[in-house]
Amino acid sequence: MIYSVIGTGGIGGYYGGQLAQAGHEVHFLLHSDYDYVKEHGLQVDSVNGSFHLDKPHVYNDAEQLPVSDVVLVCLKTTNNHLLPSLLKRVADEHTIVILIQNGIGVEEDVQAMLPDIQLVAGLAFICTAKIAPGHINHQCYGQINLGNYSCKEEERLTTIADEFTNAGIPAQLVEYKEARWKKAVWNMPFNGMTVALNTQTDLLLKHPSTRQLIREQMMEIVRAAQHQGINGVNEEFVEKMISMTDEMTPYSPSMKLDFDFHRPMEIKHIYTRPLEIARAAGMPMPKLEMLEAELRFLEDNLYQKFIIN
Repeated sequence: MIYSVIGTGGIGGYYGGQLAQAGHEVHFLLHSDYDYVKEHGLQVDSVNGSFHLDKPHVYNDAEQLPVSDVVLVCLKTTNNHLLPSLLKRVADEHTIVILIQNGIGVEEDVQAMLPDIQLVAGLAFICTAKIAPGHINHQCYGQINLGNYSCKEEERLTTIADEFTNAGIPAQLVEYKEARWKKAVWNMPFNGMTVALNTQTDLLLKHPSTRQLIREQMMEIVRAAQHQGINGVNEEFVEKMISMTDEMTPYSPSMKLDFDFHRPMEIKHIYTRPLEIARAAGMPMPKLEMLEAELRFLEDNLYQKFIIN
């Protein structure tokens, strides 16, 4: 199958790079480092084995991308308003578009913009970042869960999961709604708390007070999910996420990096949408509502500071 990657950052560069290294035809859409990668190639440093793509298929204009069987959308959700123009050339009614993005309600919003596109949620469990032009640093983990939102051809989705796995990316098909809420169990506490307290994941768990707060926030998500009939999100999964993070390399999640580099944070889909859904279901998440308010304050004051200066 032909793959295209929209958003060649830490996630897109790693997953697309792995697929290309395994021999698949992969086309990369780049922005700021297009000229560098076109001349020097793409370097992926990985705990699973580093490699270099000498002559990857790279583009700086979405109109030049070929029609593809699979498109990996690895943009931040703050840029999803660009998708109708970005997908116009590369995706047709047969293309499967995998949204490797954080948050709840992502597919619903994109489907409203593009009603004929086949959408799949890509839930990545990975620590990776672009550390320089054309240079991806993959620190740990790397598996991806695929939740079918509107894909009409389940057998093609199975083939995609197999191709990912054979390329060194463990992949499995999962139930869509449960998968999104499971990802929220990690994303909602750690993304916001690293911003609010200006820290990394390991330090949050090393201090008893913040470790307890993280667990309580996770349990708010569990109760909200179970109140909607999503029983796979439970206390056992909370303990699994905490244990996994204990073993993880000290990490700054994507929202922390966005804040540090003065980029918009993905507050809408990581916080606002799930908080609205939880309230509507009669199971509000007060600790996470407080965290959302703190993030709104920090973002607004950060932007105000740069406008004033």
